[in-house]
Amino acid sequence: MTSFTSRTLSTLAVVGTSFLAMPLAAQEKTDFNVAWSIYVGWMPWGYAADNGIVDRWAEQYGITINVTQFNDYVESINQYTAGAYDAVTITNMDALSIPAAGGVDTTAVIVGDFSAGNDVVFLKDAESIADIAGRSVNLVEFSVSHYLLARALDSVGLSERDVSVVNTADPDMVGAFQTTDVNALVTWNPMVSEIAALPDAVPVFDSAMIPGEIIDLMVVNTDVLADNPDFGKALAGIWYETVTLMTSDTPEGAEARAAMGAASGTDQAGFEAQMAATQLFADPAEAVSFTASPDLGDTMNLVRAFLFDKGLLTPTATSDDAVGIELPDGTVLGDPDNIKFRFTTEFMQMAADGAL
Repeated sequence: MTSFTSRTLSTLAVVGTSFLAMPLAAQEKTDFNVAWSIYVGWMPWGYAADNGIVDRWAEQYGITINVTQFNDYVESINQYTAGAYDAVTITNMDALSIPAAGGVDTTAVIVGDFSAGNDVVFLKDAESIADIAGRSVNLVEFSVSHYLLARALDSVGLSERDVSVVNTADPDMVGAFQTTDVNALVTWNPMVSEIAALPDAVPVFDSAMIPGEIIDLMVVNTDVLADNPDFGKALAGIWYETVTLMTSDTPEGAEARAAMGAASGTDQAGFEAQMAATQLFADPAEAVSFTASPDLGDTMNLVRAFLFDKGLLTPTATSDDAVGIELPDGTVLGDPDNIKFRFTTEFMQMAADGAL
């Protein structure tokens, strides 16, 4: 993502949403609002809106879907949490810490991709992640970069006590790494591509080493989804038609990738490089298998432990069990009396079965 707020947790946002959240009243309706922000795995939503795919699937189910791009990722989540939007593009970590922790029951309808190299730890004058010990590390605090750092440190028996975190805005990352004062940094694409090209940049850990942990989703207000399942069906239809086109080795696929690249501030080659570092689920059966795997529970246990450690789960949480997370098989992580984040394979399975 390219803006300062991209894939970034704001302490103000996390705390404030518990007061702002006004869950949408459960009711049947025909007009729906979807918010999205720029990131390689979410570009299909903007492309689908611009090229009639959204309207075609909405018309099939007799509904209207309005798709709005936000330049401010956290603001899109806050607007969803406040009830202004029915659905939003979001990471698994942010879905738990902002709307779910803020009291808005939220369901992941589309598990679209996971980062497989888009997020990287860079060092100077180093050979491995172990060389990070004792260094100051520039990153966007409380973002997926912070999570990646925690997982990287854990991989070599270190902890955050062994480094010093320096909160740095993501637009400043490339410039910061070129100064003599910065010798350790964590960031995401497109900054990763620019830093990797610098002669003294040594990538020592990336999200491909923790596959399936930084997950990009389309989530929907659970009450809205329960009363309007056709909305979920339309979202699944939109997603799989668009990503099938996007990943196809055809002139139309190349045109779609070029358009998404331009819309995200790069070109076709730059966008395809980011796609190469993303495990995109164009096949709904693969998405279902990933979401139904026991590995998802392991991942969410890691995520909720990280959020609790940083004081981001809820303002009053006394353990990482404060917010319940329901997995597709009905297993609940955390408080079963406070389930606010749910994963379902229902609509992805319908796409896999050709039942949309």
